[in-house]
Amino acid sequence: MGPLRLLKPTMGTENSVNSRKTWTNLMPFFIALVVIAEIAFLGSFDMTKNATMVNSWADALLHQPPPAEEAESKYVVHVEDGGGACEEWLEREDTVVYSRDFDKDPILVDGRDKGRYTCSVECKFGYERGKKPDASFEWPEEDGITPIHRSMESSQYYEENDIANARRRGFDVVMTTSLSSDVPVGYFSWVEYDIMAPVQPKTESALAAAFISNCDALNFRLKALEQLMKIGILIDSYGACHRNRDGQVNKVEALKHYKFSLAFENSNEEDYVTEKFFHSLVAGTIPVVIGAPNIQDFAPGPRSVLHIRELKDVNAVAKTMKYLAENPDAYNQSLRWKYEGPSDSFKALVDMAAVHSSCRLCIHLATKIREEEERKPGFKKRPCKCLQGSENVYHVYVRERGRFEMESIFLRSGNLTAEALDSAVLRKFSDMRHVPIWKLERPESIRGGDELKIYRIYPLGLTQRQALYSFKFRGESDFRSHIERNPCSKFEVIFV
Repeated sequence: MGPLRLLKPTMGTENSVNSRKTWTNLMPFFIALVVIAEIAFLGSFDMTKNATMVNSWADALLHQPPPAEEAESKYVVHVEDGGGACEEWLEREDTVVYSRDFDKDPILVDGRDKGRYTCSVECKFGYERGKKPDASFEWPEEDGITPIHRSMESSQYYEENDIANARRRGFDVVMTTSLSSDVPVGYFSWVEYDIMAPVQPKTESALAAAFISNCDALNFRLKALEQLMKIGILIDSYGACHRNRDGQVNKVEALKHYKFSLAFENSNEEDYVTEKFFHSLVAGTIPVVIGAPNIQDFAPGPRSVLHIRELKDVNAVAKTMKYLAENPDAYNQSLRWKYEGPSDSFKALVDMAAVHSSCRLCIHLATKIREEEERKPGFKKRPCKCLQGSENVYHVYVRERGRFEMESIFLRSGNLTAEALDSAVLRKFSDMRHVPIWKLERPESIRGGDELKIYRIYPLGLTQRQALYSFKFRGESDFRSHIERNPCSKFEVIFV
């Protein structure tokens, strides 16, 4: 690697520099003429005021900020014979020591927390005498404390759980089942549900089982249950609604012996997917769902879920149930994920819960605190890029979802693409022998080997709904524009 030095100006730049030098040399004579002229013109005014005014003009002329190219030139680096000098220089120049060390001054949230977990950022829950909390689950009594709204109930029953309503009420952080929340709190996790439990023989004569106890739900689930029974689908009902079997059973153990499970939620709300659905997956039965309109986002594999979107869909779904029940090969295809493993999209969703929601809250709060510091006028100005040969080298930061600290990644202007970012991230994290955060949470059969696989890389700050399902750079120019508009860009990566 050659020596690191400031980039030598080109001919055009030399001419510009020479012109500025000539102007700088003539500046004192010009100022003297201005001073003489102004003193003569303002002779009738108070002489003290004259001197003050003229001095201020002279000072302004002599201390003008340098042209843009001069101001930027201190961030231009030239490497004579290649190597990684730009990377080393950026690593050093972009380093920031934040004013708050969370190891010594942890995030403090006023409220109770029942979880037992480790977290990549230090945080505490509860009350500490003499210490102002960063956030609170109760409405804070003083300014500067972030109010949090947390609930796992449907917003169709509790309107304050709607994200927009929570924002209007003044909550800065929203934690609900919605993947559009700041910190989603879903019903799913690898630890709580043995999702890869083996499939058991389907010994019950009835096609489906139902556990429905709220017969006054706001949606059409009771009417759908009645219609399925009416058109000849044999259903064992263990709940209070149309009960025909003793309800004193272990729900999951009972479901294991049915081909289908009626996973009928009490409301049809995006992302509101409860244990009814996940119990069906554990049991190795095909869930017939009334509930979240986007339930296919939660499906572990192709054709693994039947969805009754509206009451008029009941007949078509009943026909499919009969066909699958009479055709073992087709039925087994719907449970293929149980033998071969669920889709990457399903793993990426459930892996989110490998980090406890309370820890994800602390990471969210700590990230916001650092971002706020970065926006302050006195924050260190970082170059975030430098010139090596004919290429710019860009410094970006990436962290795994569920972790707090960032890792440095370097991209070159000659290959400034999302694919190049993927390759650089894989190389960096593989060299680090990085172990994905979900590794010990997943069932052993679907943990995979040591090789890393990227599911998504997305700009820091997106919701999980955006990150998992909707965000994508619109081509190379969109990615390049993002990097150039956001110096020291930050990303999160999801490994599967």
